Amino acid sequence: MVLEVREVRKVFDGFLAVDGVNVTVAGGDICAIIGPNGAGKTTLFNCITGHLVPDGGVIRFKGHDITGWPAHEICRQGVARSFQRINIFPRLTVFENVQAAVLSHRRRGRDLFTPVERLYREETLALLEQVGLAGEAEAVGGTLSYGYQKQLELGIALASRPDLLLLDEPTAGMSGQETRMTIALIERIARERRLTLLFTEHDMDVVFSIAQRITVMHQGRIIAEGSPDEVRIDSEVRRVYLGKAK
Repeated sequence: MVLEVREVRKVFDGFLAVDGVNVTVAGGDICAIIGPNGAGKTTLFNCITGHLVPDGGVIRFKGHDITGWPAHEICRQGVARSFQRINIFPRLTVFENVQAAVLSHRRRGRDLFTPVERLYREETLALLEQVGLAGEAEAVGGTLSYGYQKQLELGIALASRPDLLLLDEPTAGMSGQETRMTIALIERIARERRLTLLFTEHDMDVVFSIAQRITVMHQGRIIAEGSPDEVRIDSEVRRVYLGKAK
């Protein structure tokens, strides 16, 4: 297994946001975690990626215990993520945003002998090509459309050459056309890079169209897990999440 989450718990001022969650993700799979607002999905992602320290349980990546590791160390091990809110440098160009992420991954700072704009230029341009932003390389990040900014954030995440990519609501706030383009892009990149994907999403059309396995959370706990067909007909899921009677 690429990712193993065992009995993970997270408490905020007495509120149990994540309550003994177990999740496993096999290499190359595309898996989704769904649930209503407040179900604990983003908190779980934050525990997996080191942005929060869990109060109990174990998180393993490729068999190694990474529980409580700082986010930058987990990233260097091969775990990357995107966020619900856009997380880019709005005053830098598209090229500079991705180049900065490449430099960080390569642990390169200032170089007295090489102008910074030349460092890893080909790698940066290749990433922009892959996420569909080659034509926007010189545009300022903050001036891009919302959909393009989400693509830029994906390019930044890919700069660390992850094996496991976590996407937190990758199509939130997008139009129907932007959503379709983004999902096609994510599927293509996952296939080309042989990535393992774990994502959260409120758009059920997106979830059921690309996820091979779905985990459903409610009030910090897992209430169902299985294939899209299994989850679709689960009576508890229909009652709690899809708003349908048993």
